[in-house]
Amino acid sequence: MNAPVGPPLARHYRRWLIGLAAALGSTTVLAALLFVLWPMARRSADDLAGLMVLSAQTWSELPPDTRPAFEQELRLRHRLALRSDGHVPAQDALRHGFYIAFLEDSLQQRLGAPARLYQDPAPAADEPAWIWTAVPAGGRLIGVGFDPRRLDTHPLYALAAIAAVGGALATALAAALAARIARPVAQLERAAAALAAGQGPERLPERGPAELARLAGHFNHMARQVSDLLEARTTLLAGVSHDLRTPLARMRLALEMLRARPDDERLIERIEQDITAMDSLIGQMLDLARGLATEAVVEIELQPWLQARVRAHEAAARAAGAQLSVQAAAGLCALAGTGALERVVDNLLGNALRYAPGPIELSAQALPAADPAAPPKLRLCVSDRGPGIAAADLASVWRPFHRLEASRSPHTGGWGLGLAVVRQLAQIHGWQTWLQPREGGGLQACVDLPATVASAPQVQDTPAAQT
Repeated sequence: MNAPVGPPLARHYRRWLIGLAAALGSTTVLAALLFVLWPMARRSADDLAGLMVLSAQTWSELPPDTRPAFEQELRLRHRLALRSDGHVPAQDALRHGFYIAFLEDSLQQRLGAPARLYQDPAPAADEPAWIWTAVPAGGRLIGVGFDPRRLDTHPLYALAAIAAVGGALATALAAALAARIARPVAQLERAAAALAAGQGPERLPERGPAELARLAGHFNHMARQVSDLLEARTTLLAGVSHDLRTPLARMRLALEMLRARPDDERLIERIEQDITAMDSLIGQMLDLARGLATEAVVEIELQPWLQARVRAHEAAARAAGAQLSVQAAAGLCALAGTGALERVVDNLLGNALRYAPGPIELSAQALPAADPAAPPKLRLCVSDRGPGIAAADLASVWRPFHRLEASRSPHTGGWGLGLAVVRQLAQIHGWQTWLQPREGGGLQACVDLPATVASAPQVQDTPAAQT
């Protein structure tokens, strides 16, 4: 039974981002209300209450002939009005928002008695109804009123508008951001689906956030490896079928001739040679297939290890007329799988014995690290004094069944699988391999791999064709 499938990634992120924006907006509005608008409104109401009480007390102490001028000054500068009759209607008490409640509380604290606000006609006919209260001063109640237009700031409306506009913008930005986040993942999903279907996916753009850029790079590397493996599989199948047909045809011809001449030893010997050649081809195919598996990494001291490889190839070197030597510092150790490194060196050494008999040197030296914190590496090379390889062919010789020698005879040039095995083993284990012309003539086949000691002279050679 298939697991339930959730919503698309863009919708999933859009929900979370909108929820996060809503929570952040609500928190901001609540904080602004509690810590900014609420204290400001209380302070403003307290200032207004103080001005109203002070105005009533000042008016009651002024001579009657100066009071009209004082009233005019209050009205023009502070939008306040005074009247001698401060009677508060019993049924017209005003309840209007938290600012009026703050003002009533401030008046009550200043007067020491309950204070109520109410609306009454304005001093001028063209003005809205003013808000009044009664303030005791000079032994009587004095009416003090203020223009309601002093309250036209409407901070709650402003907060509501900010919340509405901010919510709309947050929703739009959340949708755009979610789409931007999900776009590279959707590209990766489509590319992975194409790869799973056996198609060659387009390479992903390696840009954007660091994690997504690295993910795209890893996917592109994997896609290239899969493409190379598919190409190698096709080449291998075609090469094997082609190279097996020739000995099979010779064996079939020899069998037909044996029926007529059953005692011909040469025909039997020819069949045995063809069987040996077929077995060699199948063995190299198995070597190439085994290159897909990794093995445990161990510490290998290279000087005695390379000398052991020389002893293993002494008979082949004598038959080819080659002289083998080892150049490696004592104590230089590599970190590698023994079997994989042995097959790499044996294949490179076998190619040198086949194509460049003569002086052949196996060397190993530590590489200087550009970054002191980087793990140490060493370079292992098989160098000969043969005819070398043209620069135009340095990259192509790594392909399976590719041979510079035109004939398909294994007696003149092998099967063309040795370097393919080396390259595959190097890719699997994270090593670098290349071929380059050797100074003074010949060819160098080198591999860089991790080391445990970095204490050799610097290497000045520049690789010609890395793989």
